[in-house]
Amino acid sequence: MVNLVAAQKPLLHGLMKMAGVQPHIVEIEPGTVMNFWVPNETVKKPQKGEKKNDTPTLTKPNKPVVVLVHGFAAEGIVTWQFQVGALTKKYSVYIPDLLFFGGSITDKTDRSPTFQAETLVKGLRKIGVEKCILVGFSYGGMVAFKMAELYPDLVQAMVISGSILAMTDSISEATLSELGFKSSSELLLPNSVNGLKALLSVATHKKLWFPNRLHKDYLEVMFTNRKERAELLEGLVINNKDPTIPKFVQKIHLLWGENDQIFKLEHAQNMKEKLGETVTFQGIQKAGHLVQLERPCVYNKCLKQFLTSLLENEEQK
Repeated sequence: MVNLVAAQKPLLHGLMKMAGVQPHIVEIEPGTVMNFWVPNETVKKPQKGEKKNDTPTLTKPNKPVVVLVHGFAAEGIVTWQFQVGALTKKYSVYIPDLLFFGGSITDKTDRSPTFQAETLVKGLRKIGVEKCILVGFSYGGMVAFKMAELYPDLVQAMVISGSILAMTDSISEATLSELGFKSSSELLLPNSVNGLKALLSVATHKKLWFPNRLHKDYLEVMFTNRKERAELLEGLVINNKDPTIPKFVQKIHLLWGENDQIFKLEHAQNMKEKLGETVTFQGIQKAGHLVQLERPCVYNKCLKQFLTSLLENEEQK
């Protein structure tokens, strides 16, 4: 029987290419490859008489760069499918698949957000990105925070949705207990239709209905590399005694679903207080954790307003 989610992938890929991006595999180092969706205009077309290369050469972006970093339950273009077309006219948009998502893989054993951040930075530099604005969602937000902390020369600013600086054991335990899950894996790595339904019910404000077969097909396609992803979740949680609040030099905009049940508004407000004057906050009504999928038009409007304001201020300096 045809997997409906797998069957729709070519359609989504085609829509992404029409919106202005296409896939490009980058070898970070032997044993580690990362898949990126890169701007069409950066892919160098072969000259007459040249053979078409399996891995085409990329040119440097000629517009301000926005990098969209996905969360834990889906790869890049599934997470950001409604944002790409809204941004590509004014920005060079890059959508990576983090390690063990999409086509990205490594034989290294490090599963920390720091390793994800370092690998993503290496990949971006290999494809000609020298400065960028990060938009990070959930797990991708934690990776984005690490990138901004470690590579301030690369990261100009950040937009963060449904995420926190670091997952301490107390935050992890409190969040899971409140949601009624025993572990992060039970919540974020469902292995049954009922488990996926439970994840969607806490991740969205509006209750969605899909046939069981679609849930089953989604589980088969999107939840691959289960062992490695479980290790990523283990590598995410740090001891309460370990966290330090970095001093970010970048502007940070927290763009939140006001009905987020996973990382509630209090988390955003606490972050804003801790991080200080460089942080702004904006809430989106009638939206849960998956704010960019639930209310894409409002999300895109807010995102573009921040980006426009940021770049106008930079021009005036």
